[in-house]
Amino acid sequence: MPVEPVLTPRGRPAGLVPPEPKPQPTSERSAALRSYLTQVQSSQLTQGLLRRDGGGPDTPFTANMLARNFEQIVFFNEYNSSGVRTGVPGELRRWQTPVRIGIVFGASVPPSQQARDRADVARYANRLARATGHPISVSSNPNFLVFFVNEDERAATIASAATRLPGVSAANLGAVRNLPDDAYCAVAAYASGSSRSVYTAAVAVIRAENPDLLRLSCIHEELAQGLGLANDSPNARPSIFNDDDEFALLTNHDEALLGMLYDPSLQPGLSLAEARNTVNQLALKALGQAGPS
Repeated sequence: MPVEPVLTPRGRPAGLVPPEPKPQPTSERSAALRSYLTQVQSSQLTQGLLRRDGGGPDTPFTANMLARNFEQIVFFNEYNSSGVRTGVPGELRRWQTPVRIGIVFGASVPPSQQARDRADVARYANRLARATGHPISVSSNPNFLVFFVNEDERAATIASAATRLPGVSAANLGAVRNLPDDAYCAVAAYASGSSRSVYTAAVAVIRAENPDLLRLSCIHEELAQGLGLANDSPNARPSIFNDDDEFALLTNHDEALLGMLYDPSLQPGLSLAEARNTVNQLALKALGQAGPS
């Protein structure tokens, strides 16, 4: 079993103030991505996308819809380990140990933005803990790293920190290291223990070029996906687990999915066939409906 590392900064003599990091010139590629992502956010808002209301009367869903969406989002992977889309159902995957989130910034992220990002991650971690009933917090001893990095620094920053996590190596970081231009962010979860269905580490990468709302939407989606809601479904609504970008932030539907995923009646390693009856009952329970006696 790998020993989980403790990621702490090296100490410095008392009374010495570290020098301010020298600003690094931004490459044309990073500047172009920032401009592109700003245009994407503006266009989506103009179209009424990136909603922040969590769903409402215009987005009703039934227990049956919730159960079917759970099946698609939990038992199917958006991508396999090689970055290829797959349509084969797998096993239920989630964390069993407390999730401890660490935040890593590239040199391009100014202190004021770092403070906002830290506050957003900490606030959201508390919400995820309430939704799942599972211990989730920001920690100096992380097993789930969240990187805010631009195009110029992403590869080096990830390589220097993420490979300290159990089961994470340069070879299996490709999905988060090599982002296509149209990807705002990404996450990869790892299982290095005795069960391939129990997550032991995760790495999320959020482009520092993202404007404010896209940046926050990445925090919401990637951290939730790193807990086990790994797939997207075109039928999920209201949901952030849908490629249509209608919703920017976690919805009431998505909170129900998280509560179902971490319910004690489900366990990592269950197949879709084994879990289906329980999923149906949990969906009814989530909507306050009684199941068959």
